[in-house]
Amino acid sequence: MVCHIPPGDVNIHRLRMAAGKAEALARPAEKVYHEPLEPARFPGIAAGKWRRTSRVGPGISGVAETQDMQREERFGQADRVIRIGFWINAVLMVMKLAAGHFGGSEAVVADGVESACDFVALLSIMVALRIGRRPFDSNHPYGHGKAESIAAILVALIIVTTGAGILFRAYQSVALHRYGMPELIAVLAAVVTIVVKEILCRYSLRVGGDLGSPAVLAIAKDHRKDAVTSVATLAGVGGAYLGLGILDPLAAGLTSFFIFHIGWEMFVDAAHDLMDGRPPEELLAQVSALAEGVPGVEHVHEIRGRRSGQYVILDLKLDMDPQMTVKASHDIAIRVKRLIFERFPGVGDVMTHINPHDEEHPDLIRL
Repeated sequence: MVCHIPPGDVNIHRLRMAAGKAEALARPAEKVYHEPLEPARFPGIAAGKWRRTSRVGPGISGVAETQDMQREERFGQADRVIRIGFWINAVLMVMKLAAGHFGGSEAVVADGVESACDFVALLSIMVALRIGRRPFDSNHPYGHGKAESIAAILVALIIVTTGAGILFRAYQSVALHRYGMPELIAVLAAVVTIVVKEILCRYSLRVGGDLGSPAVLAIAKDHRKDAVTSVATLAGVGGAYLGLGILDPLAAGLTSFFIFHIGWEMFVDAAHDLMDGRPPEELLAQVSALAEGVPGVEHVHEIRGRRSGQYVILDLKLDMDPQMTVKASHDIAIRVKRLIFERFPGVGDVMTHINPHDEEHPDLIRL
């Protein structure tokens, strides 16, 4: 088909064409973002392929890229803490076993065996971090972060078992009047262990607290357990070195109860996360205040959350104007989500639901 333009309208048509070109040139250049294809979401496409998404200006892809970089940095810090503890623990284990053997101290040898048990805990944490850093997939839509909590429970059980072993050996020593006479090298080994383990504990607590990582915090408590155990070992070995042999088993028995307490606290915290326990109220209050400060959000009707490894997953119900279009309410919800991600690096995902603010909307739930 041929379109005929009347001669008188030719100039008008040319002007419109020129105006259209000028408008196109004046628009921001369209940026092309490349996002990885999720094999689970796009069957038949191999992992590692990329899809192209076009957006004008900085969009969701830019935010996703920043979040991915932040995510790798967080897991990298946790990995570094675990590896440092792993190798230092190896050196301490060899030192205590040698000092206990050549220094004639059963308590120091037992302390070295306890460090060997810590290898199991550290290895389990390293495996948990490797699993937990995997991105979400179709079988695990909320990620793999709970592997850290499972590992924390395993560490708690190891700590409690270690405490039970120490208590049993202390009872046997007192009941059988089996007291040793250690050498000075055994006393020095206990002193070195206390100092090194306390430094490791404080370092791990600082990093684990910043990341909100159950695995790193579990390792920090394990270091603290080792430091407390070594204090008892020092008291017992020091007393035995000065001639009071009974102090060794008595101090060890007292320390076992502190170890039980540390293991119990760790178990309760990890079980709370595995049971989707509620995050700290302070965090939820700050997120609610941030969301209500966004124009268009009348009120946060409800906020819920649960922990998955180093991240907290939030569910938000937002009250908005019922006359608002779906597109407008969606844009506001995206703005809320973006602000939460910017303000709270420990939040991994936010699910939003929109309610009309001028109507009663009872929640339908079967739990």
